[in-house]
Amino acid sequence: MKPQDIQIIRELAKQVAEIAALPKQEETRTLWRKLNGKQPERPMIMMDQICWHELNVNDELTLRCQSDELRAWEQTLRRTLYQWRHFPVDMVVEDFVRVPLAVHGTYFGPGVEETLAVTDEANDVLSHYYTNQFNSMDDLEKIKMPHVTHDETETKRRLALAEELFGGILGIRTGSGDQYGADISIWDPISTWMGVEGALYGLIDQPEMMRAMAQKLVDGYMSVFDQMEEQGLLCSPQSLIHCTGAWTDELPGKNFDPARPTTKDLWGYGLAQMFSTVSPAMFDEYEIQMCMPLFERFGLIYYGCCDPLDRKMNEVRKISNLRKVSMSPWASKTIGAEQIGKDYVFSFKPNPAYVASNTFDEELIRKDLLETKQICEKFGCPLEMTLKDISTVVYQPQRLKRWAEIAMEVAQSWER
Repeated sequence: MKPQDIQIIRELAKQVAEIAALPKQEETRTLWRKLNGKQPERPMIMMDQICWHELNVNDELTLRCQSDELRAWEQTLRRTLYQWRHFPVDMVVEDFVRVPLAVHGTYFGPGVEETLAVTDEANDVLSHYYTNQFNSMDDLEKIKMPHVTHDETETKRRLALAEELFGGILGIRTGSGDQYGADISIWDPISTWMGVEGALYGLIDQPEMMRAMAQKLVDGYMSVFDQMEEQGLLCSPQSLIHCTGAWTDELPGKNFDPARPTTKDLWGYGLAQMFSTVSPAMFDEYEIQMCMPLFERFGLIYYGCCDPLDRKMNEVRKISNLRKVSMSPWASKTIGAEQIGKDYVFSFKPNPAYVASNTFDEELIRKDLLETKQICEKFGCPLEMTLKDISTVVYQPQRLKRWAEIAMEVAQSWER
């Protein structure tokens, strides 16, 4: 590593540390804790999954390190600083960095056979057409049970590097992102092995094969979590869970051992996006009942993503440790809020198309957010609003800043 690279990282880390030391960070954590405890002061606002390739109009995001490994750290630091300066909403800048553990062997075996469609070479959001690799029960042999291993030597090297880069400036914690070990999705990987269309036809034409496939993934996830617990590879506490604040007074659990966290100390999040068009009964059979052993082993559950759940809350409510429910742009806000009530956090996902259209309509954005706020006030729903899946702002980064300003104005007008 070149000395100038290390200097770049340390200078950026100092800027992050100054922001992390502001009293506002703990004030915002407190607001998240209140929301996640279902006693919110106001709606919380987040922005994530951002089209970073369109935002570097003034060189704030230009990477200057030569080492690939240090460029990865530099990118994280520059993006944190950029978001804080331009559209912070209710983000929290932590006073530490997370160093990924060198964990291997968590995958199930089958590769992905796909065709990609690219509309913007600079954008990492792509369209995928997946080839169906599962046509009979015999094909299930392609799915292998994961065997988790930890390369302790590599983890020590990473920690030593982090100490050289951040020592005396930011704290250092092990982890692999805030959501490490928390993803409970059996149908996302299946959709990449079969294609969404192939998997949906499979549910109709080959239900026995699909149940067996789903069960293999559930067994595999259970094994992964068991192995990670045994080896002390789970990391807590979490800062984020599925693009929202994870701060809570309820986790970690009462038997928490910092050296060996368990899934009971963590949020888990579940989703079955390709089930948007299946019946509530099929959703219950193939997703909720199938994944229940996974849901139950976590401390708290955030459920849903882009899948509309407004008419499937009877099934989602069966998750006993459920705390947040995603309400996508394709869900009825009124039906969803009436079903959620005061029992769970209404995790609203505003439509990212509103910042991606040829015309940026501020009144449409304000109307959408105000309507959501008023509906949740009516039914007493704790509310968070997360703008995510932002694949483009048509190279007009000021749109994100303006969306953030409007969203915070709406949040501050909350009537309890």
